[in-house]
Amino acid sequence: MTIAEILADEALRRQEFPVAREKVFLAHAGVCPLPQRVTRAITGYAQQATTGDQETLIFPAALNEGRKLAARLLNCQEDEVAFVGPTSMGLSLVASGLKFRKGDNVLIYHDDYPSNVYPWMALAEQGVEVRLLNTRALGLIRPKDVIGQVDENTRLVALASCHFVSGFRLDHVAIGRFLREHKILFCLDGIQTLGAFPTTVEHVDFLAADGHKWLLGPCGAGLLYVRRELQEKLNPPVYGWHNVRCPNFVAQEQIVHRGGSKKFEAGTQNLLGLVGLIKAMELALEVGVDNIARELLRKRGWLVPALQAKGYTVLHADAAPENSSGIVTFFKPGQDLSPLHEKLTAANVITSLRADRAGQRYLRLSPHFYNTDAELQRALDLI
Repeated sequence: MTIAEILADEALRRQEFPVAREKVFLAHAGVCPLPQRVTRAITGYAQQATTGDQETLIFPAALNEGRKLAARLLNCQEDEVAFVGPTSMGLSLVASGLKFRKGDNVLIYHDDYPSNVYPWMALAEQGVEVRLLNTRALGLIRPKDVIGQVDENTRLVALASCHFVSGFRLDHVAIGRFLREHKILFCLDGIQTLGAFPTTVEHVDFLAADGHKWLLGPCGAGLLYVRRELQEKLNPPVYGWHNVRCPNFVAQEQIVHRGGSKKFEAGTQNLLGLVGLIKAMELALEVGVDNIARELLRKRGWLVPALQAKGYTVLHADAAPENSSGIVTFFKPGQDLSPLHEKLTAANVITSLRADRAGQRYLRLSPHFYNTDAELQRALDLI
């Protein structure tokens, strides 16, 4: 199935993406609706699970298949992928599992999504200096901004692959390459690009991403990437039957973790969610992430000038293609866009209302590859 086939065949589009039957859904940077194939997989497994042990029905074959798919998306090894649930959990496991020394510093962006802020702020209790990245505009993080704000005591930099409000997409390859050369760890919150834009980890040490945004998967079913060379050094305080060796389910005299990424999966996984995530990853790979990225940039290229013509300011309207994303966020200074958001919602056009630290309200559009130009025009007409 290709994007062209989906956009040209309305019956196919509504069959694969049932939300399109009633709504214009332009809020994939929030929580996505599920494609039909994802729902079908979850429903089928749930029905199958009424006949026996939920776990043995799919374990370990399904999880192994899921690791293969995730490894293809990330361009990594299968044993570098763990299924730990929400992005918040993955990032917290990294922050709590590394050993820091007093005097170390970490560099974060205070206006990132809180899931990628609070785990690092908590390190201050260990005597770690938590540095807040200075930027010229909301979400505008350039390699030189990072390079200029690290030093010989910087142990780790934690950033998001794309800012959740402004839509500015990070050059994580350039940043990661510099940090690797200077022996500084790099942790990436990849939830706003995984499934939408190529998000590979050749120059990343850790990555966490749930599947409920651009991957079109269920909530609470996400992945954690840990570079193989760092798996021995990452020891998060989570212990259970799955990640600590216990032959015949008998607790041993010593705690010995299992090898590979399974070290970070303490107990029974969210199997219903993972069944859906697997189908969502299959869909992304079938359509092609590069193809999805091109389509999202095409839609952005149409939306931005149309919104500007209506008198709105679009965040990072002139960003280069490599820094642009599927997120198009607009505002008028001092204007509360809540009434417009409510108007769109009442017309079954689903968007997101967001705000910055100063209280400015923004309306965020985040269409996906299956949204049609006619749907975008409907939203613009209402705006």
